[in-house]
Amino acid sequence: MAERRSRWMDSDLDQLRQLARTFFEKEVTPHVERFAEQKQVDRELWRKAGELGLLCLSIPEEYGGGGGTFAHEAVLLEEQARAGDSAWGNSVHSGIVAHYLNSYGSEEQKQRWLPKLASGEYVGAIAMTEPGAGSDLQGIRTKAIRDGDEYVINGSKTFITNGVHADLVIVVAKTDPAQGAQGISLLVVENDIRRGRVLDKVGMKGQDTAELFFDDVRVPASNLLGDSEGLGFIQLMQQLPQERLIIGVCCIAGIEAAVGVTLEYVKERTAFGKELMKFQNTRFKLAECATEAAVTRAFIDECVEKHLKGELDIPTAAMAKWWASDRLGKVVDECVQLFGGYGYMNEYPIARAWSDARVQRIYGGTNEIMKEIIARSL
Repeated sequence: MAERRSRWMDSDLDQLRQLARTFFEKEVTPHVERFAEQKQVDRELWRKAGELGLLCLSIPEEYGGGGGTFAHEAVLLEEQARAGDSAWGNSVHSGIVAHYLNSYGSEEQKQRWLPKLASGEYVGAIAMTEPGAGSDLQGIRTKAIRDGDEYVINGSKTFITNGVHADLVIVVAKTDPAQGAQGISLLVVENDIRRGRVLDKVGMKGQDTAELFFDDVRVPASNLLGDSEGLGFIQLMQQLPQERLIIGVCCIAGIEAAVGVTLEYVKERTAFGKELMKFQNTRFKLAECATEAAVTRAFIDECVEKHLKGELDIPTAAMAKWWASDRLGKVVDECVQLFGGYGYMNEYPIARAWSDARVQRIYGGTNEIMKEIIARSL
């Protein structure tokens, strides 16, 4: 399909897109299978991205970032999806972790941590999910109890993106277990992390998703994000729309990439003496997929434009996340069918895209939770 140019694009973003495309072609795509085998990208990849200025693109320049907007992050996310990569966890590092620090960190905290994230010296992660608490953040059990000038953290987290490489982890914990959501706070832990196993996932094989354990981990009280305890739940709610829009952007780029590689395949592959593209069923299925892509692109672009203006609300972000991830699953499944048996072979990008797509409906809040958020706003 012809590449659609979003209305929020400009010449600066065009140049970034070319830089990002070259980066993925050189540093990522040739190593996709190796990353999957080792269940993580090379640590050096982060430093290379930092040297090129591809980390923390929307963080102010005074803290080492690119000084751009969410549009810059979106371009990088799109190029990663089009490169067929799901291993590099920069969406969490730059799009989520860095923004918690930038939004809620003190000036000293921002000066201390953001330049390290922007250079690739540090890899960032956020530890929300627990073995017994997924979408229900109020049900977390990890505690951070004040002891003089320190907090003592105890608990465990799971499904943590960048869990292996992380040098800095934002931990969601209860500083006052008796207060429910009002007792949740965010604390930053540097390096003092006990890592469990790298999780064996159905898809996203190259992403270092791990378990993290905190056993009487002591951090300075100054590592609390925000002016006081108990602000964590509000901070999470304020940042989740961007996290969900990130998922939406990745999903539409994934849809477009899947349709693109499938079009190439059906124009080359023959059956019963003619190209697959000449069969009516093939053409009709791809017509449906192309329409799904166009409709989803229009909605996600609208959400990006709203977010750039500071107007993206929580229900609309929830719509973007559930719709785009649901359409991705549907379209990629149709594309696998058009590949036939080869669509089920892992050496084909469409097979990896299919297995990678499934989790999009789960993380960032399940799609069922997204519908509940939307329903409450009606």
